[in-house]
Amino acid sequence: MKKLSARRRHPLAAVVVLLLALAATGGLYAAFAPAGKAQADETAQSLAIEEGKKLYAVGCASCHGTGGQGTTDGPSLVGVGSAAVDFQVGTGRMPAQQPGAQVPKKKVIYSQAEIDQLAAYVASLGAGPITPTDKQVDPAGADVANGGELFRTNCAQCHNFTGKGGALTEGKYAPDLEGVSPKHIYEAMQTGPQSMPSFPDTTMPEQEKKDIIAYIETVNGDKTESPGGLALGGLGPVSEGLFAWIFGLGALVAVAVWVAAHTAKAKKS
Repeated sequence: MKKLSARRRHPLAAVVVLLLALAATGGLYAAFAPAGKAQADETAQSLAIEEGKKLYAVGCASCHGTGGQGTTDGPSLVGVGSAAVDFQVGTGRMPAQQPGAQVPKKKVIYSQAEIDQLAAYVASLGAGPITPTDKQVDPAGADVANGGELFRTNCAQCHNFTGKGGALTEGKYAPDLEGVSPKHIYEAMQTGPQSMPSFPDTTMPEQEKKDIIAYIETVNGDKTESPGGLALGGLGPVSEGLFAWIFGLGALVAVAVWVAAHTAKAKKS
């Protein structure tokens, strides 16, 4: 007992105990850590990148370069991230049919699995915005009123205050947002496609993006009805204004003519 007590008071005793504790912790972690799952995820990611590289070589390299460095026919894809690929390819804008002022939305030619593989490959070229999860784009519980204020401040100048779209300069246009999926709206805000500015999380936090998505879904949903009849692109009470100009102003003109005619007759008599 005396020898054990003396060893406990040895200057290196605490160091020895610490080393033993670290060794035991490391051994337990190695025994119980889900190394198999992590390795499987890494293998799946590598396979996705490989398959995405093959798809890229066939459908994208002719414009964007064999390594995504860009050419005179297409911009560099280094650093655009998986979100940009998911948006552009997932909405059918890419691959582009022909050059023009703006690439339009069209039928999607890739499956979602192939889009994910392309996105994985392009993301491997350089860090960029990541494809959002379902939870990130879910507008449930979002503040629609705040979303409307944010949309009118940042988006209505181009997209119209109900998201119906509008014309821009040099043949470009802001597309109609009705029927666009929440994921693609979120990705557009992340990446700023074509003439649109980007709104990263440092500028517009995730919750504000969800608020905007909730507002767009509200004003373009099936539940929303135009009290004035035809919505006419959300431009306001155009139907009522047209009625006032044609019938209201017409009636005033008719009354003015009638008064002038009877005044002239009264003066003659």
